[in-house]
Amino acid sequence: MPVDPLKLKTIEDDDDVSVADSEESIEDKKQEINTDFTFSVDGGADWDTKKYQWDFTNIKQSAKQGQKATLDEVINSKKVDLSGLDEDEEEEEDEEEVREGLSILEKDDPEDIVKEKRKAEFFDDTVIETTAEQSESFTSFSLSRPILKAIAAMGFVKPTDIQAKSIPLALQGRDICGSAVTGSGKTAAFMIPILERLLFRPRTVPAIRVLVLVPTRELGAQCHSVATNLSKFSTIQICLCVGGLSQKLQEAELRKKPDIVIATPGRLIDHIHNSPSFSLDEIEILVIDEADRILEDGFKAELNEIIKNTPVKRQTMLFSATMTDNVDELIKLSLKNPVRLFVDNNQSMTSKLVQEFIRVRQHKEESRPAILAALCSRTYQSETLIFFRSKAAAHHMKIVFGLLGLSAAELHGNLTQFQRLEALENFRDKKVNFLLATDLASRGLDISGIKTVINYDMPANYSVYVHRCGRTARGDAGGRAVSLVGEQDRLILKLALKNSRDAVKHRVVPSKVIAKFETVLEGLKDTIKEIYVEEKQEKLISNAEMQVQKAQNMILHEKEIKSRPAKVWFQTAEETKAAKAKPVDPNAPARSKTDGMSRKKKRLYFARQEEKKEQAQQQIAAKSAKSASKQKKLTQFSTKDSGKQQSKKRNLFDAEISRKKRK
Repeated sequence: MPVDPLKLKTIEDDDDVSVADSEESIEDKKQEINTDFTFSVDGGADWDTKKYQWDFTNIKQSAKQGQKATLDEVINSKKVDLSGLDEDEEEEEDEEEVREGLSILEKDDPEDIVKEKRKAEFFDDTVIETTAEQSESFTSFSLSRPILKAIAAMGFVKPTDIQAKSIPLALQGRDICGSAVTGSGKTAAFMIPILERLLFRPRTVPAIRVLVLVPTRELGAQCHSVATNLSKFSTIQICLCVGGLSQKLQEAELRKKPDIVIATPGRLIDHIHNSPSFSLDEIEILVIDEADRILEDGFKAELNEIIKNTPVKRQTMLFSATMTDNVDELIKLSLKNPVRLFVDNNQSMTSKLVQEFIRVRQHKEESRPAILAALCSRTYQSETLIFFRSKAAAHHMKIVFGLLGLSAAELHGNLTQFQRLEALENFRDKKVNFLLATDLASRGLDISGIKTVINYDMPANYSVYVHRCGRTARGDAGGRAVSLVGEQDRLILKLALKNSRDAVKHRVVPSKVIAKFETVLEGLKDTIKEIYVEEKQEKLISNAEMQVQKAQNMILHEKEIKSRPAKVWFQTAEETKAAKAKPVDPNAPARSKTDGMSRKKKRLYFARQEEKKEQAQQQIAAKSAKSASKQKKLTQFSTKDSGKQQSKKRNLFDAEISRKKRK
C-alpha cells in the first residue's frame, strides 16, 4: 500500500516513535473536556481579601539571620505554674466615665496671629472639595486599568477621606502636607497617584524618579510590600534600601535604576556616598512618610544632606497622623505653594477607640510589672501590643512573660533585622499573643486584628501617644488603649481627654490581685538573673565566633578586601551622638518671617505691617487723649490684704481623679 508522503514523520535513528492516536482515544479525550469551563475575567488576579496587605518573605531573604536565639528554649525550661492564681475570683473592674470627672485643660491661649498669617501666606488656601462619586469609588479618579486591578485585588472598595482628597492633587503634581487619623490609608493615598504617573514615564532611559523616605526599617518594608502589591500588574520597579539588609544586593538593584526607591535616611546617605553610579539627580517626586518624625532634630543633618542632593524642581508630599504645619520646618524642604490637607485634627483619635487609664501612685511605681502581668494573664490575653520606653524594659518583660507561660515576641533595636521582621510576622499570624515593643513599632505599621494597645510607660510627648494608640482601631474596626499613668504623666492625660472622641474610662486593678502577682514575680528574680547570665554567655560565644570568621575571611581574601575603596561616612558614631545631645542655641539668629515667600507676597506682607503700625499709633494717641480727659480716682485704703496667706495648691492628679466623686 503506498504511503502518503505528507504523513511521513522525520525522526532520528535513536528516537522513539510515538504511535498516532486512534479515533477511539480521540473520542475519549473529547469526553474528558470539562463542559463547565469558563474563562477567568480577572486575568488571574488574586481576589482573596483575607490575604495580608504586606509580606516580608522576600525581604527576609536578604536579611542576615545570624545566631539562632536560644532564649525561648531557656525560658521554656523554667516556666512557673499559674494555676493557683486562676482559681481566684475574676478581677473586679471599676469602669466609670471620667470625661466629666477629669478636668480638661484650661482654655488655650489666643493663637499667635503672626504665625497664622504666615501659614495663610505659605499654604495654598484653595478649598478641596470631593464629589460624592469620588468618595464612593476609585474609578472616578480616571486611573489606569493596571492600578484599578491591583486596588481591587488588595480588597480596597472605596477611598478614605484622605485618599479622596489627596489623589487628584497628587496627580496634578501639587505639593501636599497631609494629615489624617491613624489607619486611614495614607500609604495608598500617595502611592496610587505615584504609580499612575509612572505608567506614562519614558521607558527608553531608566531613571530613579521617586524617593520615599521613612523613619524606620519596618515601616519601609511594609511600604515596599504595599507598593509592590499595587504595581504587580505593571512593569514599575521598586527598590527597598533600609538598614539590616544586604547592602550589596541593594547596590545591584540600584544599578538597574528602579523607578521608586523606598529608604531610611541613614542607609540612603550611605548609598549616595559609597554606591557607584547612584544619585538623586533625576528625582521628580519626594515623599516623606511620618514627616513630623523625620523633621525632628534627630534626623536634621541627614535630611539636609538628602535635600541637598535632590533637584529643586520636584513634587514633594508629606504625610503623618500628627503632621506639623510649622512654616519654619517646612521651608527647608523647598515646598512650592503646598496644599494643607488636614482631614482630622492632627491630635485627635479615631472615633472607635476606647481609652482606659490605670493610675499608678508615686510610691507604687515598682508595681508596674505586676499590674501588666495581671492585665495580660486575666483580661487581655491575645492580640495585644505593649509599648515600653526602653529596650531593656521590653526585653525584661519578654523574659517575665515567657516564665509566666504567656507567648510573646519582642521588637526593638537590639535585635537583628531578621528577628525584627520575624517578630512582626509571628504577631500578625497570631503565632504569639503579645508583642512587646519600643516606639519602633509606634509609627505606620498596619497589623490587622490588634484588639488592645497597652502603654506600660507613657511616652514623652502626646504625638507619640497618638501613634501608639493608632495601632488599634484602624479603619472600621474598634479597639482599646490601656495606659498606666503616673504622677508625671498628667499633662498627656489631659491632652488625651481633650482630643478624645469616644469613651474614656478609669480602670482599677484590685490591690489583692496585684499583691499576688508581685509575690510570683518576686519568686522569679533568681531565675531571671540566671537567664541573663546564660544570655550574656551566649552573646560572648556568638561574638567570638564572629571574630574567628572575620579573621578567616581576612586570611583567605586579603587582597580582595584591601583592594576595596574605603567607605565614606556621613557622620561618625561620636558625631551622631554629639548632634543628638547638642542643646538648642538660644543665640542662634532667628529665621526671617518672609523666608519662603514670593516677591508678591513679601510686598503684601510689608504693606500690611506698615498699615498695622499706623493703626497702632492712632490707637495709642486716642487712648492717651481719652485717659487725659478723665479725672483720676481717689483711693483711701488699699484693697489688698498682704497678711492673708493663699491656700496651698492641691495635687492636680488627685483633684482630677476625685472631682466626679465629690459631685
